[in-house]
Amino acid sequence: MKINVLGKEIEVTEAINSYVEKKLGRIDKYFEDATADVTLKVQKNEQIAEIYVTAKGEKYRAVTEDKDLYAAIDKDIDILEGQIRKTKTKKEKMMRDSTLKVLEVEKEVPEIKDEIVKTSYYEIKPITPEDAMLELQGKPTHTFLAFINVETGKVNVIHKLKDGKNYGLVEPEA
Repeated sequence: MKINVLGKEIEVTEAINSYVEKKLGRIDKYFEDATADVTLKVQKNEQIAEIYVTAKGEKYRAVTEDKDLYAAIDKDIDILEGQIRKTKTKKEKMMRDSTLKVLEVEKEVPEIKDEIVKTSYYEIKPITPEDAMLELQGKPTHTFLAFINVETGKVNVIHKLKDGKNYGLVEPEA
């Protein structure tokens, strides 16, 4: 892991530098090639540790204030480790779920032949074929309409033809 330690209004001693490197070892185990930018600041009585970790296109950030600089660094490392674990778990879950979806799609669905797989119920009204055509035109998602022909008293079906402009009428023979 590449580590850059910068001190603002504070001198970065060898002890602080080695402590940061030691603590970032906990983060280093998650990545092969990572970069950490550590900024240490002092504002009034507060010690501020700000750590940015960049690895595999992901960026993690933690900023903590404490009276003790070492405690602030420890808190940052805990925060970063939690963020990294959360991201890693989320990615693993996404990979596992996508793999399951692929497996579900790959399962062979037995092809159903020569069976009634859906039953639809329609209200059949006594109307003329011309009125049935007008009613079918008012329902653009429907392709056919069953009705009782007022003229013959028999069940008829009017349907849209493939040309999309004309209609067909199905009547019983006898």
